[in-house]
Amino acid sequence: MHGSPSATAPSTIAPSAIAPSTATRSSPSATGSALALPCSTTALQANVGAANGAAGSSYYPIVFTNVSGGTCTLFGYPGVSLVSGIGGSQIGGAASRNPTFAPQTVTLAPGGTVHATLQAADALIYSASSCQPVTAHWLRVYPPGQFTPLYVSFTTKTCTGQVPATTLGIYVVRPGATGP
Repeated sequence: MHGSPSATAPSTIAPSAIAPSTATRSSPSATGSALALPCSTTALQANVGAANGAAGSSYYPIVFTNVSGGTCTLFGYPGVSLVSGIGGSQIGGAASRNPTFAPQTVTLAPGGTVHATLQAADALIYSASSCQPVTAHWLRVYPPGQFTPLYVSFTTKTCTGQVPATTLGIYVVRPGATGP
C-alpha cells in the first residue's frame, strides 16, 4: 500500500453486483415520498465503487441498494468513519460533511441504488509526526437518519494524530450508483 485509498472486495453485507438505478429525486412533500418511509439499515446493503482521483484525494461512491420489498427514502448525509473491524473501534475522525449539494429526498424502489460520494485524502501528504498514519480496512456507514451501521470492506491509510482532524469527507445521498 503506498498511501492511496483503495476499495477492496465488498464485505459479506454488500451486494455482489450493482442493480440498475431506480432511484428518483423528489421534494419531501411529493406524493410518492410522503407514502414511502425512510430506509432502515436492514432495508439496505452498501458497497464502495471504483475511485476517481484528484490531487491529494480519491473519490468513491458508497452505493446503497434497497434490498427490501418496499419503496423507501433517504435524505441527507450518511455517517461514515474508518474502524478496526466489524463492530470495532473508530480510527481517526469521522467524515466531515461536504455542503456542495443540497440534501434532497431520494426514493428507492426495491433493487434501486443511490450513492453518497466519499472523499479520502491521501494521509501521506501530511507529516508523519502530525498525522500518525495507520492502515484501516473497514468503513462503518450509518445510512441517513439511522442509528445502526453497515460495515464495508475498504482499505486506506488514515491519520490518527491531531492534524488533520479527519482524512474523510462525505457528500449527501444522490440518485444513481455513481456521480459527484
